Order: sequence, then C-alpha cells, then structure tokens
Amino acid sequence: MKKISLMLAILIAGVETFAAVKLPQVFTDNMVLQRDAPIPIWGWASPREKIAVRFHDQVKATRADAGGKWRITLDPEKAGGPYELTVQDRKLTNVLVGEVWICSGQSNMEFALRNAMNAPAEVANANYPEIRELTVAKRVSFTPRDDIESNGWQVCSPATAGSFSAVAYFFARKLQQELKVPIGLIHTSWGGTNIETWTSREALTTLDDFKDLESSKPGNIAGENNARLQALRDLLLQFEHGNITANDVPQWKRAAYDDRHWATLKAPAAWETQGLPGFDGVVWYRKTITLTAEQVGKPARLDAGIVDDGDSTFINGLPVGSMLGAYATPRKYNIPAGVLKAGENVIAIKVTDTGGAGGIIGEDNDLQLLIEGLSPITLVGDWKARVDTNYLMVPSRGPNAYPSLLFNAMLNPLIPYAIRGAIWYQGEANCDRAYQYRTTFPLMIKDWRQRWQEGDFPFYFVQLSSFNPGGRTLLTGSAWAELREAQYMTLALPNTGMAVTTDIGNPSDVHPANKQDVGLRLAMNALHTTYKLPVAPCGPLYKDMEVKGSDIVLHFTETAGGLQVRNRYGYLQGFQVAGADQQFHWAQARIENNNVVVHCDAVQTPLAVRYGWTDDAMDANLYNSEGLPASPFRTDNWKGLTEEKKYLVIK
Repeated sequence: MKKISLMLAILIAGVETFAAVKLPQVFTDNMVLQRDAPIPIWGWASPREKIAVRFHDQVKATRADAGGKWRITLDPEKAGGPYELTVQDRKLTNVLVGEVWICSGQSNMEFALRNAMNAPAEVANANYPEIRELTVAKRVSFTPRDDIESNGWQVCSPATAGSFSAVAYFFARKLQQELKVPIGLIHTSWGGTNIETWTSREALTTLDDFKDLESSKPGNIAGENNARLQALRDLLLQFEHGNITANDVPQWKRAAYDDRHWATLKAPAAWETQGLPGFDGVVWYRKTITLTAEQVGKPARLDAGIVDDGDSTFINGLPVGSMLGAYATPRKYNIPAGVLKAGENVIAIKVTDTGGAGGIIGEDNDLQLLIEGLSPITLVGDWKARVDTNYLMVPSRGPNAYPSLLFNAMLNPLIPYAIRGAIWYQGEANCDRAYQYRTTFPLMIKDWRQRWQEGDFPFYFVQLSSFNPGGRTLLTGSAWAELREAQYMTLALPNTGMAVTTDIGNPSDVHPANKQDVGLRLAMNALHTTYKLPVAPCGPLYKDMEVKGSDIVLHFTETAGGLQVRNRYGYLQGFQVAGADQQFHWAQARIENNNVVVHCDAVQTPLAVRYGWTDDAMDANLYNSEGLPASPFRTDNWKGLTEEKKYLVIK
C-alpha cells in the first residue's frame, strides 16, 4: 500500500486540476465494469491536459491529445466491489466489477418489467442490488456521436426495476443467481426499428443492396417522407368517407353522433391486418350496446382491451379512463355512477399508435363490459372506426428514416466500454424483407464486433415468437417463418446462440407478456457457451434429412437427453410435407430412435419438410428433454414471399 500511495502522490502532483474534464454518460455512480478484461476509461479535457485515474488498487495517468480526447486502460479486475472510480477530482461511487451485457433491439427488448406476466409480484421481488441497468435515451443522428444521454446506472430494486427491460432483467437474474457476480445491463433499444438503423453506414455499403448509400444524401429524407405522406393519404381515401376537419373530431365521442358511414374494424386485432398496413396515427373506435334498467343500476367496469399504444376512452361522451404509452397493459376502467343508461350506450375509444402494430388487441376476454352479479357482455367483433387525419405520423427524422441513425446515436457512443457480449431481440420490423435479413443481420453482428475490437464476443438473440399479423396459412406462405429462418442461418457465425420462443407467443399480440422464459432461454445460451456450465443451451436444431420410401427421416442436434413431444395427446404437430409439385400438406410425425419420421398419405414421393412454417407457430410441439422447443425450419430452398423485396435507399 505504501508503494501505491507514493505512486498516487507523484501522479497527483503532476496533474493540473481542470474543471473541464468530462466523462461519457456511460460512466456514472452504480455502474458495473467488466471483470477479467482490460477496462477502457475515456473522456475529454483541455488539449494536452494531464489526467489521473484511480480505481481499486490501480493508479494510471495519461495526457489528452490536441483535440482534448484522452483514454486510459485499466488492468483486468476480478469480480467485486463496491469501489470508487476517481478521474481527477470527480469521484464515482458504488462501482461493481462483474459481467456487462449490451441489451438491444426493438419493442420486445424495450418491453418494461412492469408490463410483463405476473408483473406486480416480479417487481415487488426484484431486490437484486448487484444487478444494474443503464438505459440509453432514444436519439437519432446522421453522424456518429461520442456520447449518449441517460439517467445513469440504476440499482435493481422494487423501486426501480419496473422500468427495466423485462427480457434483460430475467436474463440478468438467472446469470446472477448462477454466477454469483454483479451483472450490468446497458439497455439500448427502440420499438418498431429495423436492423439497418442499428448498423453503421460503412458496414452497409459493403453489401451490393446498399451501394447507393455511398452517393445518397440524408437531406433527401424530406422528399421521401412527402412521398410516404401522399401514399398514406391515398390509402386513407380507401378507408375514409369524406374529408375530416378538426371541428369534426370532438363530436366522435358523443352518443348522438351518426357513425353509420364509418368503416369497420374488428377488435381485438391490429388494424394493420384490416386495411391500414404500416399506419401509425390516431383511429377512433365506436361501439353501441343496449342495456336494461337492471344492468344500469349496478357497479360496472369496462375492459377496453390491450391498446397499442395509447387510449382515451369515453362512454356516452364522458371520459372513463386513459393510458398513454402503455401498449401492453389491459385497460380496466371502473365506470362512474350515472354514466351508463337504459337503452343505447356508445363506447368511443381514441387509439393512438406511434409505431409498429396499432389498434385494440389482446385476447377476447380483455374486451368486455363487466356488471356486478351478471354475466359479462362481450365487446368482441365489429367496431365502427375512422382515422383522424389531423394526426398522420410520418416523422421526418424517425429511427427508420435512414440507415445507421441509431447506430450513430445509441450504440457508437458506448464503444469501447468493456463488455462480455450482447443480447438482441429484433426482427419484426424486417419481416417484409426477411430474405435480405439473411445478410443484414450477420453483417450487423460482425460490424459491432469489429468496432468493439474484443474479438467474436458472445451474441445471443431471440427468434421471432408466434404472431398472426396477416392470417398466413399453409398455402400462402409466411414472412415471419422466413425471418425466423434468416435468424436460424445466423447461427453459422461463431459464438452466437438463439432463444426459440414460438411456444410462448401470443397470436393476437406482437408483445407477448411472458418475458420470463425469453430471458431464461437467452441465459441458458450464455451459461452453456460463455460460462461453460453443464446446461442445455437451446432446443433441437434441424441437421439433415433422408428419404425412406414415402417417409422422411429428420435428424437433429441439441437433443440433450432425447426428443420429446409436448402436448396432452402425445403426438407431434406442425409438420408439412411436399413433393415435386411444391404443394405442402399437413403431415403425421413421430419420434423414432431420437429422430423424427414424417409421413403424409397425400405425398407418396416426398421431397421436403417444413416445421412450424407459419406466422403463428404455437402448435409446433417438438422439444428436447430439457423442455426447450425446436426451432422452426424447412428442408427446401424454394422461393418464398420476400426474396425480391429490398431496402429502398434514398438517393
């Protein structure tokens, strides 16, 4: 200790104090630094200013360059803490050393713990002071930024955990329980975003599909948005009946308003599947119900469904409830006395969607009128609907407006913070270009790895869950299945892993609430591959096939103790077979000698098998002995729905 104290005194004596020394916002109180790896610390100061950094038993110094930038790399540390990190006279406290993971993607990574399955109990029990999360604020930038915006690292407790990424929290909880070391989560995600916005411009231009980026100008986005706005207006002409003024809209909540000429939307269901594809904005829903005097005289509650994203709800023109930005929360509004009346009653819901799917979604039993002591009155089915064209949301600088906007603003500033690896949950926004995702997804992973210069760090991702956005069938194909295939193919990259989630999705909600199993399955990949613990990383993965007469025999890896069927009847589901005509038929399947044998009487000379090849693959029920589901797959390479669809580069 005397030797270290002497070194510290010498360094401090040679360092001029300067108030302008600045750290990036990734360095705050309560942070977690990566164990067993060099630890970069960097920032800004006056040109040529001397900088001293003190941490645990280390003291190091450097000098800022001519532009005022400086960087010091601390020696690797073992897990532990809390410590203090001092840069000049700035002191950061409660610093831990453990495992640090980047957590990124779109809305299912952004999905907060307070909205997850069993949320009240999960939040109340989230007392894990050695789990910390830093949430990066949502920003876009046409050029790489050198700092993020955030509220700093938060210690996991019931007071803070509700706002944590649910997937990241459950991932971290499992790691912390098994490894007994601090876990740091750097959460940088944005709902509804495509993969191109998370990839650097330099990386994208290495692909032929993105060569035009080299000559494109971000300034052309305004013109492109005008084109999008006109296309949206053309779409609404098919949906609307006459022009709308701002004075019309306040009347839409009133019981006496005549909505006979409005369009019809079904609920619960996303409006993207009902004539408003890709629409973000405001839609009003109206439904008329008839009540008796007996029904009106009792306490009542309106269950207004799960609204994506926000709602303002009225009955007979009177407000009964409102939630904004709570896209996964069921609306349950107690109805004040005197609002309901005998005879006709009108429920009016203003739905605001800012990105991704929109509308009144959820399950049928999320949408009903409950009257004390009486049977529920279902509100499922047709609703009158109209778009408020005063609120057409076509942002001029949204996150998907141009490639690399989020890489520049929300990822680049994190580099070179020392990390163990990354977890990723994204893909829904790229389904219409699933074939192209075969190249853009691995490109992004390689881009991140190259820029971090930590080698092929672990990268674990979530395969798309089950959802039924367009009612795809066996005959029409599935863009969601093609995106899952692109994710599956990305496993060819070293040090990657995939969490299959088709069995825990929600066909009517793109944001399934079961994030516990998602986080657990990501953690199983990490525990097996990164931390070398004896656990199964994933469910069965298709290896190859052989044709035996009218049967096809499928071989798998990752079977653990053996293949299993998971349903009450004990038979496999989700398999399809085709012959030379490329027409698929549902098939029978059985487990035999740890393989799957598939047969269909309608296809006597089979050539190809598909498994779980639908948007909603909840029926697929092949597992391994560890209870982990098999990934959907196909054995053919026949042309799909998305092969010709490409990203449109602005010129």
